Amino acid sequence: MRPPLGVILAGGQATRMGGGDKGLLNVGGDTLLGHVISRLDPQVQELAINANGDPARFSHLGLPVLSDSIDGFLGPLAGVLAGLDWAATHGAETIVTAAADTPFFPCDLVPMLQLASEGMVHPLVLAATPDPKRGQARHPTFGLWPVALRDDLRTALKDGVRKVVQWSDRHDGRLATFPDETAFFNVNTPDDLARAEAML
Repeated sequence: MRPPLGVILAGGQATRMGGGDKGLLNVGGDTLLGHVISRLDPQVQELAINANGDPARFSHLGLPVLSDSIDGFLGPLAGVLAGLDWAATHGAETIVTAAADTPFFPCDLVPMLQLASEGMVHPLVLAATPDPKRGQARHPTFGLWPVALRDDLRTALKDGVRKVVQWSDRHDGRLATFPDETAFFNVNTPDDLARAEAML
């Protein structure tokens, strides 16, 4: 199976951090984005960032910056669509997404997602971890997405679909379960940033 293209989802408004780009916050001598890039880049063919606003703030990273193709800050699915449209111009079949505020995700993210997709006509897989209360916790910003479904996703967004799992369940999306419950810890608040520093 060919390596997918990678898209880092950095289009959120970071309201709980007081606004701005969470991915540019420093932790352990690098930005959150820097940690995400170092983990995802070796696993994919090419890498891009999904973010809205002035792309120049990411110019030091040397990566393409993809803005949402549908206005209104519609959430992660809009970023996924931007990534799928970009991948289509490269002749790619799939992308893998990762969140810009989640610095410790597994270094085998891509192969595990691809393994879970075996036999699927349209490989659509979300990452998950064990959850003592719910059995499994899904992490919808980490997934494998098929370019073939990008027009379906565009229509769904225009029809008001916002939740990732609502759309992925429509297409019989699967889960790839990772054993570490803290692997997808994400930084939402200043306290989370301090915790990430301690974890590093």
